[in-house]
Amino acid sequence: MKQCTIARDAVFGGIGLHTGKSATMTIRPAPVNHGIRFQRIDLKDSPILPADVNRVISTNRGTTIKSGDAQVSTVEHILSALAGMGIDNVLIEIDGPEVPIMDGSSKPFTDAFIQAGITVQELEKDYLELTETVAFKDELSGTELIAVPSDKFEVTAMIDFRSPFLGQQYASLNDLSEYEKEIAPCRTFVFLREIEKLANENLIKGGDLNNAIVIVDRMMTQPELDDLAQKLNKPSIQVEKEGILNTVELQFSNEAARHKVLDIIGDLALVGKPIKAKILANKPGHTANVEFAKLLKKKYNENRKLKGKPNYNPDETPLMDTERIQKLLPHRHPFLLIDKIIELSDQHVVGVKNITFTEACFAGHFPGNPVFPGVLQIEALAQTGGILAISQQPDPGNWDTYFIKIENTKFKNKVMPGDTLILKMELMSPIRRGIVQMLGTAYVGNKIVSEGELTAQIVRRESNPT
Repeated sequence: MKQCTIARDAVFGGIGLHTGKSATMTIRPAPVNHGIRFQRIDLKDSPILPADVNRVISTNRGTTIKSGDAQVSTVEHILSALAGMGIDNVLIEIDGPEVPIMDGSSKPFTDAFIQAGITVQELEKDYLELTETVAFKDELSGTELIAVPSDKFEVTAMIDFRSPFLGQQYASLNDLSEYEKEIAPCRTFVFLREIEKLANENLIKGGDLNNAIVIVDRMMTQPELDDLAQKLNKPSIQVEKEGILNTVELQFSNEAARHKVLDIIGDLALVGKPIKAKILANKPGHTANVEFAKLLKKKYNENRKLKGKPNYNPDETPLMDTERIQKLLPHRHPFLLIDKIIELSDQHVVGVKNITFTEACFAGHFPGNPVFPGVLQIEALAQTGGILAISQQPDPGNWDTYFIKIENTKFKNKVMPGDTLILKMELMSPIRRGIVQMLGTAYVGNKIVSEGELTAQIVRRESNPT
């Protein structure tokens, strides 16, 4: 599938559900790999906010993102519409602090996108694809979200508000092609008993019977309703029976559960990549959705790094064995930490180190619990990088490399006897004036065990190192 944007601008106007402030929102086409970004054009310098889960600052009855002093609230419905319609790249200009609530669903947005047209772009989508199940559970609330590997995006949501009117509900989206008709029209909902609390929290200032389904699950006295109407700056409210306060017919018997699917799709769009997974959610809400999105984004970043993991076949003849390596590097046993070089280009190199129980370090490093030291993993990466740097010199046997700097180094998993350490070093910039900057990643199996940015200096052996 190719990336998509809209063909023409789509313009919306309305009030924010919680702030009650009016805003005009213009969604503009954007180039490939732009992603979804908001721009607060009413603020000085028109700051841009990427739709990124790490920018979320609040999930109180909606999802709010912030960058610097700029923030945008209630982003989930517009993000859901974009994800549901397969749109990857847009700039959302907005002149207020909150996305207009419209009718409480995503349908006004999807209708406008269809009218504007959707343009297929030249580059393929970059999917988050799972190889294992990812799960989140909030022990306090009982909320659970699970993502299972799949070749497409699916969502099933189950809710139980212990309400005799709603009962237990579930809803499913089996394919994104169903989004426009089955999910987008489903409106946000609130219980009448919650409205007073939300009003006291300075929320739902823009709430209206036209942009939310209000569910009456207990009768309230008329004085209580009159007080509530005054807080909301609305005409007097009357309730004759349990059910839907505004007497609007539900579009689906499980519209509440379907709206939860809508919210999940919108919150997970903050991962920043389209997802191929089957999502199962029990009692979902914005807080749990966002925490789950953070887990998925972390998994995407891990998988992206693993996509660059070299393939090692021990039956293949290496480019360099230990004897040839020793002709380039000055290191010798027990400090020569590379057994083979299996890949070498002008931009990267891959080495192999077999970890055995007879390594000299194990005699004194955690005796009885042999763990290969992280500093030696970095040294092994450095020696591997030395092969790349030195091999590009006209007389490679007469140069050495010396550390200048180590940055952003992380140790993620233990390395034990019996492991095979795959060492990958990539140039971060061209070698200039003998300075080499490399990104190093060490793997064991399908795990990254360590990584870091290493800077070294190449020095002729007959000269004095600086």
